[in-house]
Amino acid sequence: MLLITQSKPLIMEKSSEKNTSAFAHLSTLSQYIIPFGNYIFPIIIWSSYKDKSEFVDHHGKQALNFQLSLLLYTLILALIAIPVFVTVFLQNLPIEAVFNDNEDFYIRNFNFEGNIGLLSIGATAVVLFGLLKFVEFFLVIYASIKASNGELYKYPLTISFIK
Repeated sequence: MLLITQSKPLIMEKSSEKNTSAFAHLSTLSQYIIPFGNYIFPIIIWSSYKDKSEFVDHHGKQALNFQLSLLLYTLILALIAIPVFVTVFLQNLPIEAVFNDNEDFYIRNFNFEGNIGLLSIGATAVVLFGLLKFVEFFLVIYASIKASNGELYKYPLTISFIK
């Protein structure tokens, strides 16, 4: 008895489907030129081809789910970092800086001493955001290469908003 197993299913997709899928991933990089381009262009590509190709449907969903997951992670990091920095600033703002008889606005004796822990949390959130954007760029490139090779790809740490 001969048993043949494959680790990956063979996917025979047309070249146009591979290119469209790769472009769906790469179109998310338009966010650096056009605001919300990382949502607009993948939605346009995915909605245009989702009924025509199962392969493009998969990659379009993956690109959109990844961008929506990144949006959620970014909002969480912003909800951590922004209040921390505002709180530290307002705690150290002397009252005479706000109610000054002169027209000048100045802050003296700004003290970080009691807020190192809070500032560390806020700085960590900012660093994680930068790391998230860095990793996003390379994962998008990797996913587009996988799509252009005709392979299915699923981004790591992605929440399936669109099923």
